[in-house]
Amino acid sequence: MKIIDAHTHVFEYIAGFGAKGELRSIGGGKARWANGDEIAMIPPELGDRTFTPEALVRLMDENNVEKSVLLQGSFYGFQNEYTYEAVQHYPDRFVGAATFDPFCKGAMQLLHRFLYELKFSIVKFETSSGGGLMGYHKDYKIDGDVFAEIFDEIAAAGATLVIDIGGPGMASFQPQAVANVAKKHPGMKLVVCHLLAPKLGDRDELETGLKLLKLDNVWLDLAAIPWNVAPEVYPYPTGLQYISLAKSIVSAKKLIWGSDVPSPLTRDSYAHLINYITSAEIFTVQETEDVFYNNAKSVYSL
Repeated sequence: MKIIDAHTHVFEYIAGFGAKGELRSIGGGKARWANGDEIAMIPPELGDRTFTPEALVRLMDENNVEKSVLLQGSFYGFQNEYTYEAVQHYPDRFVGAATFDPFCKGAMQLLHRFLYELKFSIVKFETSSGGGLMGYHKDYKIDGDVFAEIFDEIAAAGATLVIDIGGPGMASFQPQAVANVAKKHPGMKLVVCHLLAPKLGDRDELETGLKLLKLDNVWLDLAAIPWNVAPEVYPYPTGLQYISLAKSIVSAKKLIWGSDVPSPLTRDSYAHLINYITSAEIFTVQETEDVFYNNAKSVYSL
């Protein structure tokens, strides 16, 4: 089976920022928030304070993954130059997404550089209230003034928009607002991360959100579902129920597999992040090929 991992990260160093302040490496694959909380972010065998493109390529080769989409966000810290360099060095293995803080006074200048000078074809925003933009800015409407001009420009450039709105219970969880953006820009491809990041007990909110996002130009990636249904363990029965629900509402053609490595590898293996789905018989053979390869190839023009 051919595989594209549509949600991965590389980083030169951990430079995160969120609701708990700055996030910095303390070695051993761990990092500490400014409030003192610590978190495991990299399996020690894959990196101490960094997760390099070379480490990701080795992981991909070991698991027969053909290509990866390099996304960014506030959790690891913005890595535009590092992502650009990774794509230049491995053009046959990676496609990269740019990101920035829309509250920057020079936001449009940054966007123009990423789209037209560095030729990024994907722009991703992690708006979530936990590790994203809404964790360190006042709450805002995703379909409001903060992003309006930015989304217009992304659509005009023919780029793909990727957005992480966190999960149910967060102020950033705004599936209706995302649907409004998609309807305003019907020619723009839009990917929502983490299947709306449902936790245990969030089935009703997931169902409502999926119905809102059943649109021609919207896809959902399946990254970090095992992480979000913790403390459930492999083979993640509730996570599989959520994926089955998504298939029944939006169809397999609208679902894209991703791993969200490296952090999920601190809890489970890369192979398990693949085969908990492939072993569950949720999808037909053709649907599995779509979810793990064809959908990402189309959405990200790989």
